[in-house]
Amino acid sequence: MGVCLPLVFKGLQKTTLIDFPGQIACTFFLPKCNFKCGFCYNPNLVFDEETGTRISEKEALAFLDERKNFLDGVCISGGEPTLHPGLPEFCAKIKEKGLLVKLDTNGSNPEMLKSLIEKNLVDFVAMDIKASKEKYSLVCGAKIDLEKISESIGLIRKSGIDYEFRATVVPLLEEKDLLEIGEWLKGSKKFVLQQFHNEMPLLGKNLQKLSPYSPEQLKKFAEKLKPFFGKIEVRGI
Repeated sequence: MGVCLPLVFKGLQKTTLIDFPGQIACTFFLPKCNFKCGFCYNPNLVFDEETGTRISEKEALAFLDERKNFLDGVCISGGEPTLHPGLPEFCAKIKEKGLLVKLDTNGSNPEMLKSLIEKNLVDFVAMDIKASKEKYSLVCGAKIDLEKISESIGLIRKSGIDYEFRATVVPLLEEKDLLEIGEWLKGSKKFVLQQFHNEMPLLGKNLQKLSPYSPEQLKKFAEKLKPFFGKIEVRGI
């Protein structure tokens, strides 16, 4: 097995009370994504372009050493973190510092997800559910292997670790799509509906003109989805 190159991060949020539920955390952002979701507001990360920030793994670990008495955990987001072979090794280094690890993922790499879970390298997984199965590739702007998405869902649900599934309610999704997602994920612990925002530059210029659903409509969607999940939450309204 070859040696993995050290990670290079393209963003850092030094403190967040939101990204890692119940924990004081920081968030590191990794570049590159295999999805091209039109509602993505991190196009620089998706295409691994210059973001104005470049943090080596060594610098990231030094930052954690300075802050480990203040932080409870570390969120690793992107882009899509599981595209980076060096991710497990970085997670192990975080855990060695006594910090918790939360992973944000699109679920396209169940092999790495399985490895991270089995090696106890993650404590919380937030997986983005992009659409109903029928609209998945359309919303993601790429051909998606739904078997891998479903495999990741199963791994997370059976893992015993804390998790949430979440969907950004871009107006390409209708009520019937959300109900189909509810059926697909039925029995899951937690589902989050996230508001679609179009006030910042998005990857898909065609979505820039779409009006977000009203907060009232999102709450109505949440009510209809309640029977499918242990807990449901609306964010960003």
